[in-house]
Amino acid sequence: MVVNEQDVDHFNGNGWLLTSPFFSQRVSDIRSWIDEVQSWSDDGDWLNYRELTEHGPRICRTENFAPCHAQLRQLLTSGPIIEIASALLGEPALLYKEKINYKLAGGAGYAPHQDAPAYRFVETHVSCMIAIDDSLIENGCLEVVSGRHQRLLAMNERGCITDDQVRSMVWQPVELKAGDVLWFHSLTPHRSGPNLSTCDRRAMYPTFNAASEGNLRDAYYAQKLREFRENTHSTDTVQVSLINDFEGRPV
Repeated sequence: MVVNEQDVDHFNGNGWLLTSPFFSQRVSDIRSWIDEVQSWSDDGDWLNYRELTEHGPRICRTENFAPCHAQLRQLLTSGPIIEIASALLGEPALLYKEKINYKLAGGAGYAPHQDAPAYRFVETHVSCMIAIDDSLIENGCLEVVSGRHQRLLAMNERGCITDDQVRSMVWQPVELKAGDVLWFHSLTPHRSGPNLSTCDRRAMYPTFNAASEGNLRDAYYAQKLREFRENTHSTDTVQVSLINDFEGRPV
């Protein structure tokens, strides 16, 4: 078993769970597959996003890549990842969306937020962060708040958690080694700082919904593109999500 009853209890009580489901060879394989996606041009069905850093324009995210990469599609739809997602959801899971956040050296972080407001159509979903490189405090690891995943918190005009609530919560940095997988509820408050190191910090973030709600992946991406076309997003930051949580500067 990839997770046990105690793991599920920890997730249900805290809103997050750290797992290490991969052998070292699989971690090496995943890194090589991410290298391939990172090298893709903008000419495809996937979505690339870029930010302006002190090193110039750099890629900050790729999403909707699973249909175009057989090995990553298999990784996210079979084996330990889908098994853990199903255990945490309490029923079979389906891949709802997927992204790679590159956070290269000098890359920006993400403001405190909950994911649920950005996810259309579904009520029950869970995400994970698959560390491609070591994720450390100095390169902007994820920070979570335990036990605050029961309801949607008050949001500011960006769709992020209000400053008063952010100051009232205890934020816990979760450092990961490459290959570790951090699971978190879609209502778990989380944030990450900028990458102030000289090393890149890449991570893949698949999100899964309960199969009883249906296969809504195509509907999600169609809706996202539709909302992007009707963009009312601030021009001060790069729009990568249906909420304005990314702090990156536009190119």
